[in-house]
Amino acid sequence: MTTPHLSTDLTVHIERGLADLRDLVALPSVSAQGRMLPETAAAVRALLEAEGFTVQEVPGDVAPVLIAEAGEGPATLLIYNHYDVQPEDPLALWDSPPFELTERDGRLYGRGASDDKGEFASRLAAVRAVKARHGGRLPLRVRWLIEGEEEVGSPSLDRVVREQAEHLHADGCWWEFGSRTDEGRPIAYLGLKGILAVELRCRVAASDLHSSLGAVVDNPLYRLARAVASIRDEVGRVTIPGFLDGLYAPSDADLDAIRRVPGHGESTYGTYAVSRPLGTPPEYHHRLNLMPVVNVNGWGGGYQGAGSKTVLPAEGFVKLDFRLVPGQDPARVVELLRAHLNAQGLDDIQIVELETHQHPARADAGHPFVQACLAAAREAAGHDPIVNPSSGGSGPMFPFMDALGGLPCVAMGIGNSGGRAHAPNENVRRADFEYGVHFGVALLERLARGG
Repeated sequence: MTTPHLSTDLTVHIERGLADLRDLVALPSVSAQGRMLPETAAAVRALLEAEGFTVQEVPGDVAPVLIAEAGEGPATLLIYNHYDVQPEDPLALWDSPPFELTERDGRLYGRGASDDKGEFASRLAAVRAVKARHGGRLPLRVRWLIEGEEEVGSPSLDRVVREQAEHLHADGCWWEFGSRTDEGRPIAYLGLKGILAVELRCRVAASDLHSSLGAVVDNPLYRLARAVASIRDEVGRVTIPGFLDGLYAPSDADLDAIRRVPGHGESTYGTYAVSRPLGTPPEYHHRLNLMPVVNVNGWGGGYQGAGSKTVLPAEGFVKLDFRLVPGQDPARVVELLRAHLNAQGLDDIQIVELETHQHPARADAGHPFVQACLAAAREAAGHDPIVNPSSGGSGPMFPFMDALGGLPCVAMGIGNSGGRAHAPNENVRRADFEYGVHFGVALLERLARGG
């Protein structure tokens, strides 16, 4: 893995950034459990104010949202991060305390070391370095939104972005995550898929019945099986009528970026010993970036213990998630699913919407801000970045693009393939943290010069 050449002044800021990260990791800001959220927001606010940012605190449903601003110049950059983290469970699988930043063999371990406190700390270090190079002045306007609810679905973010839009307009947004390959090539993501999570429920009786009555009473698990089998074909294509209508066509730049992504998923298939890949190898990145999918997440009902129990279950459920692409709306997908089930004679199956939905979002790979980010990554890493028009995952990017006039968002960060985000032994490589600071300096300087 290549590490960028670091000047002495940048090394100083990197070490200070790592000290910030150590202090932030020590705060167990677990949003799912409501732990240490106001305290962590206060710590982040203090770090920003120490660098001359004016900080506004907006109440969220779960945790405070911070909106900060500093600097002046020809360009405005919006940065999005979050200060909340996932629960540390299972604790026994950690090799060092989860809320104590610990370095081993060039990796820094701790909950939030990568997702997302490491990202924030490396970016703040870059801001400090740019200020130092400009006599204490930040030569562009930097706006920063930092929330504490991302790990629970960002329930307040859409409202806050729309209410605070006048404080968030920018030329582009540097999104909260990203990664590098083992060889040091930056990986950029220009969008996120939307997500809709639902549970299908079916009940046929007030209580379980003797299975002999299956001759005269329908089975809820059979009805759910019919429902699931009717919404996807053997190659993974969703078959709900109207589901694929109105999808936004990818740009030529998007398609060119996909053609340049190396490999055909060999690492993923090998890591997880996948025995049934979908699609042909050349389709891998196209499907992952641009294709909507439906997933069966779990199934329940009836007897599931050892041996047999001749029972006809009274009820059952199946959990699904839909990953959506631009041109699709979660609410419309629910309507289409309902109409489809009714048309199959499955009108008794209840659809229960789960958690917070996310709309899809994707920036054009040819946008000038996107190109500025890619050029800065190339400068910082000494490698051409790998560009994915969209992540296969989901997140709250849509409100930024929708409420802020089509604002392009680019995810570039310091993660790695062995970073174990959300899992025990979450980590970031020291070399990637250093790269993140170097990239931040290159991007801020490039934007300050006008691109």
